[in-house]
Parts: sequence; structure tokens; C-alpha cells
Amino acid sequence: MAGNTFGQIFRITTFGESHGAALGVIIDGCPAGLKIDTAFIQSELDRRKPGQSNIVTQRKEKDEFEILSGIFEGVTQGTPIGIIIRNEDQKSKDYEHIKESYRPSHADFTYDSKYGTRDHRGGGRSSARETAMRVAAAAIAKQLLKHFGIEVSAYVSKVGHLKLEKDYSQLDLSKTEENIVRCPDPETAEQMIELIKKVRKDGDTIGGTVSCVIKNVPVGLGEPVFDKLHADLGKAMLSINACKGFEYGSGFAGTELLGSQHNDLFIKENDKIKTKTNHSGGVQGGISNGMDIYFNVAFKPVATIMQEQDSVDKEGNDAKVTGKGRHDPCVLPRAVPIVEAMAALTLADHLLRHRNSKL
Repeated sequence: MAGNTFGQIFRITTFGESHGAALGVIIDGCPAGLKIDTAFIQSELDRRKPGQSNIVTQRKEKDEFEILSGIFEGVTQGTPIGIIIRNEDQKSKDYEHIKESYRPSHADFTYDSKYGTRDHRGGGRSSARETAMRVAAAAIAKQLLKHFGIEVSAYVSKVGHLKLEKDYSQLDLSKTEENIVRCPDPETAEQMIELIKKVRKDGDTIGGTVSCVIKNVPVGLGEPVFDKLHADLGKAMLSINACKGFEYGSGFAGTELLGSQHNDLFIKENDKIKTKTNHSGGVQGGISNGMDIYFNVAFKPVATIMQEQDSVDKEGNDAKVTGKGRHDPCVLPRAVPIVEAMAALTLADHLLRHRNSKL
């Protein structure tokens, strides 16, 4: 199976399945000499792990990680970093009913058609459980970015029809972790939480949007042709399970403006060249311009619902499928750290393309 590696210089390869013995990641290209805060790695994993509130899946995984290589006495050695997380709370019997049938809007049919086999227990390799290792790797990437003053912050900005109308510049993003839905506006957060609870009670699921802001990005990251910074960010986000869309800067709303309204005029402020507005979202010509990078990531409703649905089995015979076990009624709260993770991995990779491999 191809496609398990992300990045060019700061490069990660993940392995493992949802109901296998363990998940793992190999991080290659991390510079030597970076001091690693292991408590921070665990705190990032805790933000993504299941069972953290009553609006996410109740699977109980501690997601405690083990570093196998690449870090000695708390400092990176410039060698491959190996990290694993052992699965503890698999309930494979919850998936026996779909062993021969295909769940609507899952990877069951496409996976089986492509490889001629599939691990029906929780989706195997196609499960979002794999993203735990992205978050673990990105916790190291974030510490590398912090060395250069770069900050990545994501938050839930929309659940179903409930949309946070405020621009990120009007929000106190330090409040994102103060509620279980991870929306920095308390009033909107309460409405979102109640909506998710209602949807869950109905045996259904709901989607929405995660917004992300990257601050203090230096000028010059990204390449002008195929490796545009925003293109790599788009690929990173679209690689996340349940992601259905990506827009940066003015995005689709920018199509309603005239060029005279949309152009970001250059000014000089405090001896630095910047733009008066930031419709470009911090990227022009595929290269960062020093302004904030901001984007939105759309997530669909979770495909597993606790309602009976029509489907077919492997032979094409009619079948009925009903969700069982423990599943998220909404991916958004746990998607926030994953969006941050993929943004951090992308920025770390592009940063190192322009620097030596030693701090």
C-alpha cells in the first residue's frame, strides 16, 4: 500500500490499524538539538483522544505514547524518531455485522475493490484512529515551529447551520480549550454543544467547519509551481478523514469581490513591508508573504449513524446496515488538534526546505 508518508524534509510515515496491536509513526528529517517536552506531546494527544467528553465517541484509549528512538536525554539526535501508541480498548465484535456488507459513505467498498481484502474492524487502516500518530508527530513539529516563533491555532467555527460569525482577529483563541466543542466564543459554543447532543440522541450525525490561523510565518515558505504552500496545506487537510473541503484567505467569498476590492495593497510599517488587507490569506504566488495564514476546513457528518440504512453485501445482494459500537456524532471537536497537526507538519517541512538540518 502506497501513500503512508507525508512531507519531503520533515517527513512522517505512519503505520498500524484501528483494532491492531499498536499505531506508530517514524519521523525523519527532524534537526538535531531540539529540546523535546514530552508532557506537551501527551497533552496534544489528550486533545484528540476518544472518550474526552459526552459529545464524542466513548471508546476509552489513554493514548499514552512510547518513544523508541531518535531522542536522547530529551534532545533530538537528528536520527529517525520512532513513536508508538498501543491500542487498549478495541471491541472488534461491534463490527462483525458489517464483515460481509458495505457501510454507506465509508471506505469499505473502495478499499475491498482496490486491495481485494479489508480489515472490517473499525475500518482498519482507513480509520481516523491513524490520526493519533499525526498528532504525536506534529507535537514535535510544533516545538520546532515554536523555536522560530510560529504559532498554529485551530477552532470550531461552524456546526451544521450554527456559524461563528466573528473573524478570527475578533476572537480570543486562548478560550478555545475552555469548552468541549472547542469554539472560542462561549455563547456560540453552548448552542453547538446542545445541537450535537440533540443529533446524537436522534441516532444521527452532523458536520461543520474548523478554522485555522498560523501566525508569525516568515516570508518565503513555499514554491511557485507544484509545491505552493497553500496547495500543500490543502493536500494536508484533505488527507484528514471526513474532510470535504479547503479554502484559504478570502476563499469562495472572494469570488464575489471585484479585483479593486480584493487586491491586498502593500504598505511599509515599522520598517517592514506588509499588506493593508489580507484577502490572500498570507500566501501569494504559492509563497508566504509574512501575513497571517488562515483557512477553513469542511468536515462531513460522520458516516456511521445509529439508524438502519440500505446497502449491499460483497455479492451485491441487498443488505441492511445499522451502526453499532462507539462513534462520534460530530468529528469537529477532535478534528481541531488534527487540523493543527497537519498544518504544523506542512509548515515544519517547508521551513526546513529553506534551512540547514541543524538548529
